[in-house]
Amino acid sequence: MECLCLVWALEKLHYHLDGTVFDVIKDYNAIKSLLNMKTPNRHMLRWQIAIQEYTVNMTIVHKSGNIHKNADGLRRWALANIPENPAWVPQEQHHIEWISVTGIGTEFFNQAKESYKIDMNFHILSQLLMKDCKHPSFSSKLDEIWEKAHDEARVHLLDIILYH
Repeated sequence: MECLCLVWALEKLHYHLDGTVFDVIKDYNAIKSLLNMKTPNRHMLRWQIAIQEYTVNMTIVHKSGNIHKNADGLRRWALANIPENPAWVPQEQHHIEWISVTGIGTEFFNQAKESYKIDMNFHILSQLLMKDCKHPSFSSKLDEIWEKAHDEARVHLLDIILYH
């Protein structure tokens, strides 16, 4: 990953780095190992060739991860996959086009309603959604995850069935 990251950065910054002397500060020795490899596989060979173009002006400096926290934090902080992210990849959306339910009697719905009394969160959610109760102290009795889901309107009640 570290070598691929360097290849990507060298390609992106080619116009700035071409002909200038620069340091590559990394917390692992993977790049040095890659450049010294005798028989690399085809991916690593491509990386070697891409990096060797810059080896005349590039110095690889090892900096311990304990000291190199600024870059290490950036590497570990993943960006959300949203359209504002330049590396956004649209996810496939599977839409439900058809649901056919037949033969469900009233006893099923009565059992579902009774089962909500077993779990405190389901009981409170069903009460909040059935009666459209907006009393803040009632929803504050929910566990944190369910309270957040309720506040963000991600929980729905349709025909006495809770959907999340």
